[in-house]
Amino acid sequence: MRRISVVGGSCSGKTTVARTLAERLGLRYIELDALHHGPNWEEASAELLQERVRAALASAPEGWVVDGSYHVKLGDLVFTQADTVILLHPRYATVLWRSLHRTVRRLITREELWNGNRERWRDVFSWNSIPLWVLRKHLSRRKRFLGLLERHPELDVIELGERRDVERWLQSIQPTAEMSGSSGTSARQNTPPLTDR
Repeated sequence: MRRISVVGGSCSGKTTVARTLAERLGLRYIELDALHHGPNWEEASAELLQERVRAALASAPEGWVVDGSYHVKLGDLVFTQADTVILLHPRYATVLWRSLHRTVRRLITREELWNGNRERWRDVFSWNSIPLWVLRKHLSRRKRFLGLLERHPELDVIELGERRDVERWLQSIQPTAEMSGSSGTSARQNTPPLTDR
């Protein structure tokens, strides 16, 4: 387990699990949101995102943990290089509560997300708001991911539901002797910075 893809719907716990795994296993943490969202929320094209992700994976020959999917733009790029996929699928009520709580917290604290971006009030009430996305997409996400993973029988797929299941599984992961992915800096800083072509 050295090349790990952590996938699931919005607010399923991907970032927490991916960062924890990267730290425990001494692997590079790669956050796809940070590679996709440029300054002023500019979204990378499929071609540019693929280029950035290939560069990020290549920069971590010792192994990596990828947080996110972006399957529409990346296709099977990450899955074909991974050895393990962690599929997170908490209950609908859990994810909806997390989405509301996270959105309000980010609005109040003005937390910087990726490349200078912050939550905006206008997005909360737009078609792209995270709570609305959860309402529209949560129930179909697990089925969609399982369908995609059927094409990759070589992958070790670990499905985790509620928080207690996730915590129990994470506790079973023993830290490696070398903690190359953890240097006392923020896990987000382990994602290579955006580069232009």
